[in-house]
Amino acid sequence: MPEDNVKYPAEDQSLSPVNRKRVVIGPEGEDILVDPLRDYYCTARPEPELPRQGIIEKFMNWARAESLWVLGFGTGCGSIEIPPLLSPRYDAYRFGVAMRPTPRQSSVIIISGYLSVKTLKRVIRSYEQMQNPKFVIALGSCTINGGMYWDSYNTINRLDHYIPVDVYIAGCMPRPEAILAGFNKLKQRIKEGRGEGANDYIKNLDWYKANQKKIIKDWNMPDYNW
Repeated sequence: MPEDNVKYPAEDQSLSPVNRKRVVIGPEGEDILVDPLRDYYCTARPEPELPRQGIIEKFMNWARAESLWVLGFGTGCGSIEIPPLLSPRYDAYRFGVAMRPTPRQSSVIIISGYLSVKTLKRVIRSYEQMQNPKFVIALGSCTINGGMYWDSYNTINRLDHYIPVDVYIAGCMPRPEAILAGFNKLKQRIKEGRGEGANDYIKNLDWYKANQKKIIKDWNMPDYNW
C-alpha cells in the first residue's frame, strides 16, 4: 500500500512527521506500518511507585542519596558553574555526585538558569524518560520568577508549574559552593523520605500537562515519554 494512501488519524496532524504513522517498504518488498507513538513510547498512563515500608525504604533512600547521577544537560547560562564541581578543588565525586550522559542512567536533572520554551520541551522529554525515583535541582532566580527575563516572551518562570522541583539554589548564578550545598540539601530530603517529586508529578499529571501545553504551542510529541 503506497504511503500516499495512508489515512492519518486527526490527532496525528498535530505531530511532527517523524512521529506520524507511515508505511515503509520492508527488505522483501512488503509494506510495514510504522506507528512511532506505539513503537517507541509507552501509551499507558504512568502509575505512582509507592515507597516500601520501614527500614527497607530507609536503606534505599540512603543508597539513593549517596549515589546521585546527574543528567549532563545544560539548559541555561548556569551550566558554566557545573564543570568546576568536578574539578579537584570542589570534587563533587566525594559527595557521591557523578555526571551521566543519558536520562535512563540519571536520577537528577539540573535546570541551570533560564529556561526557554523550546528547551522546556526537551526538558520534559528528558525528565519523563528518567527512571523513578528522580529529582530536580533548580539553579538561580530564573527558575523561581524568571529573573532578569521575567517579562520575556520566550522564557518561562515558575519552573514548579511544569515539573516538580526538589531544591532551589538561589543566586545569579550560584557559585559551586552553593551548588554543593544544594546537593547536600537534596540528600537530606531523600534520606528523610521527602524526595517524592516523581510520584507527585504522576499524581498531578493532568495539571502539569495543561500548564506545559499552555506555553508550548507546537506540542508535536506524545503525552507520555516513558
